Amino acid sequence: MVNGIWILLILIGLIVSVFNGRLEAVTQSALDNAKYAVELCFGLVGIYALWLGLMKVAQESGMVNKIAEKAQRILGFIFTGIPLRHPAMGAVAMNIIANMLGLGNAATPLGIKAMKELQKLNPRKDTATDAMCMFLAVNTSSVQLIPTTVVALRSTAGSGNPAEIIGTALIATICSTTAAIIAVKILQRFY
Repeated sequence: MVNGIWILLILIGLIVSVFNGRLEAVTQSALDNAKYAVELCFGLVGIYALWLGLMKVAQESGMVNKIAEKAQRILGFIFTGIPLRHPAMGAVAMNIIANMLGLGNAATPLGIKAMKELQKLNPRKDTATDAMCMFLAVNTSSVQLIPTTVVALRSTAGSGNPAEIIGTALIATICSTTAAIIAVKILQRFY
């Protein structure tokens, strides 16, 4: 459906540019922006390689596991349906830490693993548990200590201070995560 909408928009743009006599300008703009997209991707590859490398070093050194163990105690208050030493709690903690460090792409496999572990605790396999709903809400709103992708995009776009967004992003994501937790806790009471 979305692909069809994009194709329709592109075709309408091309038809309008032909009628306005601006087809050459549209073509040149498309080529310029394609070049910029490639440059942007290369800039992002460098930043992601750096942060994913640092995350891998942190994992190999055991630092991430130690942080996850400490985080499990805190997460026990939020995820009341998960036993503290269960692999699901470890997977949830790892996913949240990866998201907090701004490693959304690296956090995705951890999130999938967390949901699989949560499903093992689920007595009704066709219905999401409270813990699954809470994980989805917290994962979606995720607190960002270091918004790596935004910093990378700002850096690639030539920002004079690409990291100035960190404070604002931290405040905004704390608010969104708090709202998500409150919403899930309230909605859990209704069913």
